[in-house]
Amino acid sequence: MSVLAHIFEAAGIATVVLSSVREVAQKVSPPRALHCEFPLGRPLGIPNDIEFQTDVLVRAFALLNEQSGPVLVDHPVVIEADEQPVSCAIPPRFDASLPPCVDEARGLRKAHQRAFERRGVTSVGRVITPDEVPNALAILHAIANGQDWTTAEIPGGNVISVCHDIRTYYEEAALELINGPAPGGRAMENWFFETTEAGATVLGARRAMRDAGAMFPLWFYMAPANRDSA
Repeated sequence: MSVLAHIFEAAGIATVVLSSVREVAQKVSPPRALHCEFPLGRPLGIPNDIEFQTDVLVRAFALLNEQSGPVLVDHPVVIEADEQPVSCAIPPRFDASLPPCVDEARGLRKAHQRAFERRGVTSVGRVITPDEVPNALAILHAIANGQDWTTAEIPGGNVISVCHDIRTYYEEAALELINGPAPGGRAMENWFFETTEAGATVLGARRAMRDAGAMFPLWFYMAPANRDSA
């Protein structure tokens, strides 16, 4: 965003950047930037807090009154990221004949449906629907256990988008099962990859594809870069 700000400014469009990494804003020097020391993925700070989010926007737009730049101002509130996995109980196994990840995903279906009915929208749908998540996990489970990934009939032929849909399905369902304020993005990520069968399956398929010689982008972006593929 800091780089794009220079491009827009050159076209005569005034910009304000909400900075999440101060070092980047300092190096790129956008004309006007409000640095917000908030967890990544939450540029306005506290979820569902209209007053706080409005304060962030008011401070940002106030920078348009500065006569010269570059201007870099810090928001006075620092919000520490909570990276502990969220506490979310997974429904118990129902069909022991299924791979654990498939049975788990089926068990979350009602929770995901409640989430959809409450919000009226889902971010699942790049290549699969919520109903297709268990089958997609069955395919990844087979890859993780030795099936040739090139013949595995990956939905849409796009394993990265499949993994995105699976993780989104889980996180949307989890928000219906936990109490308290909305958790941080890293806390949800840690919950998915460290405590669920689906997370373990995604990482297992990722390792198998890497070891089978899949092109770097195909396997690497199935999970965040910080997730170990050893």
